[in-house]
Amino acid sequence: MAERAPLLRNSYWVLRHGKSIPNERGLIVSSPENGTLQEYGLAPEGIEQAKLAGELFNKELKEKNVLIEKVCICYSPFSRTTETAKEVASALGIPFEGAQCKVMEALQERYFGPLFELFSHDKYTEIWALDAKDPFMSPAGGESVADVASRLATALTAIESQYEGCTVLVVSHGDPLQILQTVIHAAKEHSSSDSEGIISRIKGIMVHPILSHHRKFALLTGELRRVF
Repeated sequence: MAERAPLLRNSYWVLRHGKSIPNERGLIVSSPENGTLQEYGLAPEGIEQAKLAGELFNKELKEKNVLIEKVCICYSPFSRTTETAKEVASALGIPFEGAQCKVMEALQERYFGPLFELFSHDKYTEIWALDAKDPFMSPAGGESVADVASRLATALTAIESQYEGCTVLVVSHGDPLQILQTVIHAAKEHSSSDSEGIISRIKGIMVHPILSHHRKFALLTGELRRVF
């Protein structure tokens, strides 16, 4: 029997962006066109949350004797995540424009579609009800849970091909980080041959009973969590 291949070459932490202006206003902002606007960046409270998350992450790294040179920050291009990543990089003493910080479109917010964009946060309950019923079904014009899982698998593959033996902090959004945690935890348990990569493993666990429960990995704004 072939030995199970190591799932990932790096260790992973996730951080949901700090409280944003859309959070304060109770708006869904999920399209790249809107999400990258400065007017939808961090609220003052969110900046403080990001700073605290950076300090906490720095403390965790020191306790685990992780060298700062072996830390990478991969983040969504949205304003609220970019600003969060900058605060963390500052807390760690990492140059934000340097090689240790990488913006990735594949980590951007789940697009919920035109029927939800710039509408009230109250409509999230409709989306999550749909997810629980069928995680392969997209909100009209938006992304399904499975769609997001597929692009996150692509993001992981890109990170794994670029870094090895690093501690990677993924700075993203509520739904993508819930889905990322879901697929990583499930993939850990997925038996495989020693030649199977992360995308193959994730494809193997992309089934209704797993993807429909992504909400159990929910994060608060500014919450830091180790994943792998």
